[in-house]
Amino acid sequence: MSAPATGDTTAGRARISARTLRTDRWWVPPLFTTMGLAAFVIYAGIRSFVRTAYYVPEYHYLTPFYSPCLSDSCVPGSSHFGTPIGALPGWIPLAFLSLPFLLGFRLTCYYYRKAYYRSVWFSPPACAVAEPHGRYTGETRLPLILQNAHRYFFYAAFLISIINTYDAVIAFHGRTGGFGFGLGNLVLAGNVIMLWAYTLSCHSCRHVVGGRLKHFSRHPVRYWLWTQVTRLNNRHMLLAWITLGTLVVTDLYVMLVASGAFPDPRFVD
Repeated sequence: MSAPATGDTTAGRARISARTLRTDRWWVPPLFTTMGLAAFVIYAGIRSFVRTAYYVPEYHYLTPFYSPCLSDSCVPGSSHFGTPIGALPGWIPLAFLSLPFLLGFRLTCYYYRKAYYRSVWFSPPACAVAEPHGRYTGETRLPLILQNAHRYFFYAAFLISIINTYDAVIAFHGRTGGFGFGLGNLVLAGNVIMLWAYTLSCHSCRHVVGGRLKHFSRHPVRYWLWTQVTRLNNRHMLLAWITLGTLVVTDLYVMLVASGAFPDPRFVD
């Protein structure tokens, strides 16, 4: 058999002499995936650095892109855990302690790996489509060997989800103090619920609650937890995309209210 015109020639890898054997529009899903991921990265990147309209002092609404805000550069009231860090230069995000871990959690997520391996790196772009790479080393070398740190990013994401939950709870604040409830609370709470669903549906979480057990019957509590996480895990891909949307919607809502574009509809104030 002659060498393929494109694709990986490593032993054990499929050899495809044509660019593709597909007759359908196989490139549409990778294209949409790339566009969706790029749109979120661009929006989140811009919003993480602009340092404007990220907190509504009247109701304690704080966008998740700035939580936790621990610097003296944070606007008054937005530092729910104090300001142990001094002023930061503009090129450092105010949530610099959480954003790298959240980015690492998403980048090493099993679903996102599949998504950007296929759509961005074309490894492979689709079934029966030759990939442009001449070698295949998997996740055994830098930088992809860092994917093995996913479980540790999960622990950090779990802690950050607790912080986001705290932000959502203290946002039930009235204009003059005490309990208050508005549309923004629904947005913040909905985002937190989805973030918890995505975080707990992680494959690492499934291993944490049910891994290394030889007999589920001897550990009924962990078995029950494992079954619940498994149910969420079946929807991990859907939750991965939903949470990208809820993060953008939550940040956009807080930004619009904080900038005075429209008032937050209040149910209890």
